[in-house]
Amino acid sequence: MKIARAARLMIAAGLCAGLAACGGGGRNAGPTDSPDMRPEVRRTTIWDAFRSSENPNTTVGVNKYLWNASLEVLNFLPVQTVDPFTGVIQTGYGTPPGGGRSYRATIKIADPALDARSLKLSLQGPGGAAVEPGTVRAVEDAILTRARQLRIQDGRL
Repeated sequence: MKIARAARLMIAAGLCAGLAACGGGGRNAGPTDSPDMRPEVRRTTIWDAFRSSENPNTTVGVNKYLWNASLEVLNFLPVQTVDPFTGVIQTGYGTPPGGGRSYRATIKIADPALDARSLKLSLQGPGGAAVEPGTVRAVEDAILTRARQLRIQDGRL
């Protein structure tokens, strides 16, 4: 019983000491009177790690040419979900023109650069069956080629 009471007293004393350490300046000191609270002197705190430095509503980290080329090349697939902020396009099953097998695709554009490393493509056959790597590479090449064509048409070289 005495140990539990002593433990509670120690916890309460520790909390009081922690709160007292948070105080600064005197009674009349304003929030900006302290020299370490001026914006040019203020250092980062642990809470800065939880704040977003960029506005997520204005920053899109995908390449617009890869995005549009992916939608154009795979236009025979019904689009299920798109998220331009993360760069993910998911499609349903569809059959390419002149083909007999249906496919489903998930595209991730991971970088704003027009580069092959920015494009991640996953194709699935019916029932989640694996697709040959040559087919995936051919679709990736078609998307990259179309993205380069779109960039040339845009005139930003």
